Amino acid sequence: MNPTKVFHIYAKRECIYNNLTEEEFNIKWTELTAMVGLLHTDYSPIDFSYEEVLKYHGGYCGNTTTEPAGEDSY
Repeated sequence: MNPTKVFHIYAKRECIYNNLTEEEFNIKWTELTAMVGLLHTDYSPIDFSYEEVLKYHGGYCGNTTTEPAGEDSY
């Protein structure tokens, strides 16, 4: 399993963008920080933060379904 680096961006502790690639993050972060300086909003630069996360893909974890026992509902 090779991890993928993704980013989440927060405004006042609320996630506004999640699972961004590094390229997407760089674009959004630049846009957000530029807009705060140009527009009259309720946000200041210190209201924005981000988190860098390693996301793992692949592998086999067995049967992970959480469907209840029974027949299909359709």
